[in-house]
Formats: sequence, C-alpha cells, structure tokens
Amino acid sequence: MPRFTAGLPPRVDVSRVAPGQDLVAVGGDLHPETLLDAYTRGLFPMGVGEEGGRPMGWWSPDPRGVLHLHQLRVTRSLRRSVRRMDVSVDRAFDDVIRACADKRRERGWITPRIARAYERLHQLGWAHSVEVWQDGRLAGGLYGVAVGGLFAGESMFHVVPDASKVALVALVELLAADGDPRRLIDVQWRTEHLASLGATEVPRPAYLQLLTQALAAPLPAPWQ
Repeated sequence: MPRFTAGLPPRVDVSRVAPGQDLVAVGGDLHPETLLDAYTRGLFPMGVGEEGGRPMGWWSPDPRGVLHLHQLRVTRSLRRSVRRMDVSVDRAFDDVIRACADKRRERGWITPRIARAYERLHQLGWAHSVEVWQDGRLAGGLYGVAVGGLFAGESMFHVVPDASKVALVALVELLAADGDPRRLIDVQWRTEHLASLGATEVPRPAYLQLLTQALAAPLPAPWQ
C-alpha cells in the first residue's frame, strides 16, 4: 500500500486499486490542495488510528455508496418533518461539524485536525453545510465538499428525529434545482439509514465514471 509523508498529496491511481480494497493509501497532509485533488480522483480522508486518529488513511470504497438525485425517497412522515422544520445553507458550518464530531456519538472519527481542515475548506468556498432548525435551535444538519456537480458528503447528525433526513432533502433540492442530471451525492458507504433514503452501491469503475460526469457539471448556483 502506498505511504506518503507530510506535504505530499496521495498520488495513487484509484482505477488500478484491487477490487474490494477500500483503504488505498496512508499518510500525506490535509492541505486544501491535497483534499481537493483527492476528491477529484475518488478519494477521501479518514484516520486509521483509534477514533480517527493518525495515521491518515485515504479511502476509495468498493463498492461505493452514492445517491442519485432522482432516487431520493421521501416518505409521508418525512414530508411532514420537512414542513415543520426550517433549513439554511452555510449559516452554521462550524456548529454542524462540531456536532458531527461529538465524541458521544458511536464510531466517531472526526478529530480536531479533520475539523480544522474542513473549516478551512469552508472558508475557501469548497466545503458546505445544510442546517436544520426547530424552534430556533439547531436540530440537525450535514456537511461535505462540492466540486463541480459532485457533493461529497462527509457526515450528518440530528438531535431531533428526522432532522438529518430533512437536511438531505434540502441538499437534493439545491443540487437538482437546474435539472442537471450529472450531479451526484457521494455517501462513501451505503448504510441501512442511507439506503432507506434511496442510496445505492456501485462498483469502483462505475463510480469513477459517475465522478467524471459530475465534475464536468457546474457548481449549483448558490455556491458559484
């Protein structure tokens, strides 16, 4: 497996990684240029140490979890939740990532180093959040990285039932507003929770094709 030292991006040809191998490289840094280069080649970072600690791992799951915008499933109860909650975009990015990184959450992996890296990406206009509010309080949300028509989802949370689902509905509406069919949400791994909302799995070669198409699409209007 390739290993990298600080200051070097994770240069690895994902198309040549063995099928079924999720962790494809270890090391490197979290500079904005490194992160953006990784996302455009189908990689994302997550530490391989305890609770997401060092060393940094670079992942390309096979199969890959994706959500095609037209496949989002919105149940009747979720529609009711959408109507009773308020949504904003990029209003409280730091609060969202802090909530996603809460150590009380099971299988936490967002370290202070990861949080700082994505806060920097947000300041540069690449990382974005969707917030959900109820009675003026942050009820849930999600964050990720937008490059062209790709939204690489990183994490989501809720403190009120359905709030993270409402955030995903709002994200899909934002990405689908101009009808560009190339846009895609990368959810990394398909979980039962995400599958209930329409997420599916595709083999790595198919994901790389979808990624190429998505990167050729423009950013959604609010983020241009």
